[in-house]
Amino acid sequence: MDIVKDLLAGSRLALSRAITAVENEYDHAVQIMQQIYPHTGNAYVIGITGPPGAGKSTLTDKLAREYRRRGKTVGIVAIDPTSPFSGGAILGDRIRMNELTLDEGVFIRSMGTRGSLGGLSHKTGEVVKLMDAAGKDIVIVETVGVGQSEVDVAKTADTTLVVLVPGLGDDIQAIKAGILEIGDIFAINKADREGVDRLNVELEMMLDLNQYKVDWRPPIKKVIASQNQGITELADTIDKHAAWSEETGERVVRRGKRVKDELIAMLNSQIGRYIINKMTVSGEFDQLIKQVEDREQDPYTAVDGILKAVLR
Repeated sequence: MDIVKDLLAGSRLALSRAITAVENEYDHAVQIMQQIYPHTGNAYVIGITGPPGAGKSTLTDKLAREYRRRGKTVGIVAIDPTSPFSGGAILGDRIRMNELTLDEGVFIRSMGTRGSLGGLSHKTGEVVKLMDAAGKDIVIVETVGVGQSEVDVAKTADTTLVVLVPGLGDDIQAIKAGILEIGDIFAINKADREGVDRLNVELEMMLDLNQYKVDWRPPIKKVIASQNQGITELADTIDKHAAWSEETGERVVRRGKRVKDELIAMLNSQIGRYIINKMTVSGEFDQLIKQVEDREQDPYTAVDGILKAVLR
């Protein structure tokens, strides 16, 4: 396939077309992924998450520029929320990265969540692989920013950066369970605001209670992304985490877990789709829905019956 050959040669147009094919599940999408897979696993993936208004897009923009200054090529996957009513997404994150679009060494792709929870799109993992195969040294994944459910990014990233800002309601709100455990590095953005030291102290206290990060204590960095302050130090800290995870074997463990999660997710998706397709063609599914709706049958027995019938 020419699209794969061009993508592996670093063509931006081929990469763009491949992502569109995968995102929209075109017929040749699986073929593309099969052919590029042996060429993946080289890019370093950084996940950026945190509450809305924390300045994730601005920070992503500045980090990408820093890596470009260091001679690295960068891919950016910016996830935006999808409307549950219209199915549309504004994809506004890239507006804050407008100048980067002129840089040949940076490729930005905005994606809608399309109903997926956890802060990422269903196709984020595939898009990261495509950027990896296209030769990007660093791939930055910026999540939706809906707060407490933003934990899926940890399954995709080698280093997860949690961005917080002072003054977001009660400080415990920003550091609830889940979001705290996934952070490899914490960045307190807008560090010129009031309350930054208080947030820093509370974060340190919460980290003292965190039994998950025993070997690596997540550092807390103060940055002002809009003024490009603290960005070089933050990039250095990411490099330190990358070196630590390489030395201790943590990266191998994470990537192994990622492959397992991907396979389980693909199996769930394929089996679910197979069952739905098989049942909707025969009209059985509509009958079952009616029976459950009329309380003639409970949903648990109905699902059990479907699995026994289809997967026997």
